[in-house]
Amino acid sequence: MKVPLLDLKSQYKTIKDDVLKVVEEIFESQYFILGPHVEALEKEIAGYCRTRYAVGVSSGTDALLISLMAADIGRGDSVITTPYTFFATAGSIARADARPVFVDIDPDTYNISPECVEKAIDDMTKKERAKLKAIIPVHLYGQCADMGNILKIAEKYNLIVIEDAAQAIGAEHNGMRAGAIGDFGCFSFFPSKNLGAFGDGGMVTTNSEALYDKLRILRVHGGRPKYYHKMIGGNFRLDALQAAIVSIKLAHLDNWTKARQENARKYRELFADANTEDMVRLPLQKEDRHIYNQFVISLKEKRDELCLFLNDAKIGTEIYYPMPLHLQECFSYLNYKKGDFPAAEHAASHTLALPIYPELSDDQQAYVVEKIKEFVTL
Repeated sequence: MKVPLLDLKSQYKTIKDDVLKVVEEIFESQYFILGPHVEALEKEIAGYCRTRYAVGVSSGTDALLISLMAADIGRGDSVITTPYTFFATAGSIARADARPVFVDIDPDTYNISPECVEKAIDDMTKKERAKLKAIIPVHLYGQCADMGNILKIAEKYNLIVIEDAAQAIGAEHNGMRAGAIGDFGCFSFFPSKNLGAFGDGGMVTTNSEALYDKLRILRVHGGRPKYYHKMIGGNFRLDALQAAIVSIKLAHLDNWTKARQENARKYRELFADANTEDMVRLPLQKEDRHIYNQFVISLKEKRDELCLFLNDAKIGTEIYYPMPLHLQECFSYLNYKKGDFPAAEHAASHTLALPIYPELSDDQQAYVVEKIKEFVTL
């Protein structure tokens, strides 16, 4: 049996007619950049995320970068974030000419630890603390970070909060949607996301009218009106085609989320029956609404061997992420070393993502767990 990590072809079949119709409409209009389809999606995403505003941008990475720019974060500033996330989180801080400050994660949720954030700030000198401008929590794998405690820390130290919600549209914390909790919410529409485009795309949400206006200006090279520039922005525009496709998919998102959640429930039942708890730790659901962009297990040992074993059984898996950011060569100038963030380093060497996409069948899930049980009992 073949079980891919993600099956976008099956998803496409369910929306193909709507997609082809809107694609033809856009081709006929020849209106490819921004425009009415982008404006419509912005209103839909703002409504879905329960924010006042949303600004379509060119990618999830650019959503982070433009948010940092809108917050006037740059040279001499520092930003706290997690070392256990996709590169774009810290990469965007560095591209804004600010300094990433890493803190460790909660070993159960894999999200940034508020306790570690507080300790890192307490350990700073007065001069270092003066340079600290923001915190970027990541809602990893589709579950919100501990935003209640993060917001308390941000208020205490007057920090901007930029939510990296690239994997978490629709997730909730204390009844609030991801992207509506901090000053900015940053989303990715990369095709593999739970809400994906047919290419790159992203969105920034905010409840501030002033920040919304600034984001819209920065998106078009800082120009308003056209060719007149009061600030330096970038080319962060969202394509009409991508916006239209995401809009079509958004109408299905809650049903797809329910399917992911049901698949997560089935995995828990199957693993319980398999009696693998000594070797396999399942993801902890701590927050209100986990949308399971990924279903990530932790292996007591032999994670890489299991990955190869499942690949031979034609089961798709992915390691998110094999090397934490503080150990990446490009961040060597930050002078972190192995052992600085043990929870992140442990996650990087022990976790594995299993297929969780909405179209996954019962037989496929049973096969995945069967093969994992076979491996751990060898």
